Parts: sequence; structure tokens; C-alpha cells
Amino acid sequence: MNKEKIVIGTRGSKLALYQAQRVKSELEKHYPDITAELKIIKTKGDKILDVALSKIGDKGLFTKEIEVALLNGDIDIAVHSLKDLPTHLPEGMALGGVLKRGEVRDALVSKSGKKLSELNSKDVIATSSLRRSSALLRYNSSLNIIDIRGNVNRRLEKMENGYCDAMIMAATGLERLGLDKYITEYLDPNIIIPAVSQGAIALEIRENDNDIQEVIDEVNHTDTLNAVLAERAFLRTLQGGCQVPVGCYSEMNTDSITLTGIVSSLDGKNVVKSSINGDIHNTEKLGVQLARDLIKNGAETILTDIRDHLNSNA
Repeated sequence: MNKEKIVIGTRGSKLALYQAQRVKSELEKHYPDITAELKIIKTKGDKILDVALSKIGDKGLFTKEIEVALLNGDIDIAVHSLKDLPTHLPEGMALGGVLKRGEVRDALVSKSGKKLSELNSKDVIATSSLRRSSALLRYNSSLNIIDIRGNVNRRLEKMENGYCDAMIMAATGLERLGLDKYITEYLDPNIIIPAVSQGAIALEIRENDNDIQEVIDEVNHTDTLNAVLAERAFLRTLQGGCQVPVGCYSEMNTDSITLTGIVSSLDGKNVVKSSINGDIHNTEKLGVQLARDLIKNGAETILTDIRDHLNSNA
């Protein structure tokens, strides 16, 4: 490759910068003659902090402005939390690769140290995710759940100041920021199924940018890529988006993968859940098949009801 410098586009939060720095370090480790530079770009999701994510809409909420910079040639690689990246990428964009996946589970952060089984209607639990809130209500319908926005540090600050008694957050974000001391409990995926691609760092590039793709191939983690492609195919087939109660996670074996997916109503009362196992080389087909299985069992009806509800309250 002829490039001497690669510009990496990222959001400006501490977590986003950590992830971009990880990519920078990996690239420079494999290519010591190349300098990687970070460029901070503010997205719509960073600017609107007083509205629930489900009311804003999720199409490119945390990615669009970075992708515009990528298309314009201002940056060479866009780094995202993969769960923020829409399953249908804009024309001219491609998922170049992913780093090795971190922790996929959600975590309970409790001010009092109470575990999930100990929380009740007197405790206020905050989350920004309809997936998490519906799972909590499925677990215990009496729980008192409110919405919260802001980056990881801001949410912890809000809790300390009395906004809530507990929060559900992605464990990997806390771990990456060295804040895992706040984790009260890692939550069983059977209680709260993780978001599609949770824990994965995405490297988005311009389509057909062979030079950059060649560089990324050296840092791409194949097993993680196979897993997240399956999960994203599942979500894409459901046309769920990341702001509806849809979850999917994968368990990798030597030559096979098991996918578990769920679609839930907002109140957690109506749930469709299933698993599928197959060859590691056909992961996207497995994701599609799992989604179709859920659709046959009523997922489409649940999703239609949710979309109608969200549109009427927009």
C-alpha cells in the first residue's frame, strides 16, 4: 500500500475514542510505516440528548455524519460500535472488518448493590433501550423503568445524583473504560438477550477501496466477523432496527455456530424466541433462516404493533 497516513473517523465520546484508538494501535502494530490519525466527528445522536432514542429514529443516528466524511474522502476508515451501524449500509459503503469481540452481555449497575432478582417496584431502573426494558418487564412486570440518555460516564453521574437506582448497560462499554467496578451483575442472555453485534467494533470503508481493505484484512477477526454477519442478517431480515425489542447472540464452536434470536412486545408479554445451529461458513444464511422462523411464529405481528405504537407517539 502506498499510503503513509490513514485517517480514522470517530465520535468524540470516551468510549468511541477508546475504540478508535484500539483500531489505530492495531493498524500501526501491523503496519509500522503507516501513521494512523483520529478525526472526531459529531453525529446527530451526540447532539440530541433530551429525547428518547425510540422517538428520534435509529437510521444512521450515530453514523451518518461520519459516513459522509468517509464518502467525501475526509477520512479513510469509520470506526463504530457495530450495534449502531444500520444493517443496510448507504450506497458506496462497506463493512471492511471487525476487531475481536468483547463481552456481549448486558450488565446491571446498581447504586445499592442490589442484584436484578432483588429489585422491585420501589427501585427506578434506567435504560435507553426498548429491548432491555421489554426484557426487564418480561422478567418482572412490576419493575419501574425510565429512559436515560448520555454517554457512559454521564449516565453513571446521573445515577449517583439520584436520577435512578440502577441501570442496564452494555458490559463491554464499562470494561473498555475501566469502569467495570460499577458492574453489580452480568446478566444472563436468557434474561436479556444482547443487541445484535453488541461488543463488536466495526471498521467501515468505502466500497471497492482495495488499498484500505487490504490493510484492514490484517486486523480483522474472522470468527467475530462470521458471528456478527449472522446476527446482522437476522436483524436485516426482520427489518427490526436497533430501537425495537429485538435481540440476537451467537455462540461459536470450532466449525459451527448457534444463533438465538428474540422479538418481544414492548411490555414483554408477547415473545417469540428460537435458536438455530449450523456451519460456520454459512452464517448469514443461518441468520436469515432464524428470522424467517420467528416471522412464521408471530414476530411480524409483534413488530407491526410496535411500529404503529412508536409512530403514533412520535
